[in-house]
Amino acid sequence: MPAPISVTILAKNSQEYLPACLSALASFPEIILLDNGSTDDTVAIAQTFANVRVFHSPFIGFGPLKNLAASHATHDWILSVDSDEVLSPELVQNILTHALAPTTVYQFLRKNFYGKREINACGWENDFVLRLYHRQHTGFSQRDVHEGIRTDGVQVRTLPGTLDHFSYRDASELVSKMNYYSSLFAQEHQDRKKSGFLKAVLKGIFSFLKNYFLKKGFLYGADGFVISVTNAAGSFYKYYKLYEANKRLNKNG
Repeated sequence: MPAPISVTILAKNSQEYLPACLSALASFPEIILLDNGSTDDTVAIAQTFANVRVFHSPFIGFGPLKNLAASHATHDWILSVDSDEVLSPELVQNILTHALAPTTVYQFLRKNFYGKREINACGWENDFVLRLYHRQHTGFSQRDVHEGIRTDGVQVRTLPGTLDHFSYRDASELVSKMNYYSSLFAQEHQDRKKSGFLKAVLKGIFSFLKNYFLKKGFLYGADGFVISVTNAAGSFYKYYKLYEANKRLNKNG
């Protein structure tokens, strides 16, 4: 008999895609939704699904939050899903019927969307993400941002099916999340990594050239351009904010 699986989801103001996300997960016995202070209908939507249990926590970093969500789960097998991701029926079926090995971490093919348009360029190439693991053998790193499931001592296998990721509706969301994640980067690396104005500028320029030309963002017209520009701005602000944070720390120290 296949092992029971608990799904974990972090959510904050996720009302737009949460219904589709949770509907795709209807066959799983338990979903742990850890809310980080939503002010929209996220919690109310979650409570309409019989297999969802809602918990609350302030933001403590993405890695620590994902491990906290897993600690609330009934089952040892954990499927980590973002609130703006929708599993395909094929992937759901393969997860639920596959003979899972506790010392293996499973990855899936993720497709990334800008609005309703799939983007397979400018750094958003369809990629494989690690999402299914046994919590007695591994878990997420404790990083505040760019967290991932630890793979030391375990194997990695791919399950067929896709994960559709609706990460940004428009340019406003691109800019808002860019600002948010660049601040988290500076906070995480403050006094641990050196930075400066010139480094920030070069990082931004290189990011645009790589995403727009080498990674073929130009094939997606205005969408590819705005994504590449925002990626470049994110690279610049990550290192400029880190530069400012280090200056403040040294001045106060």
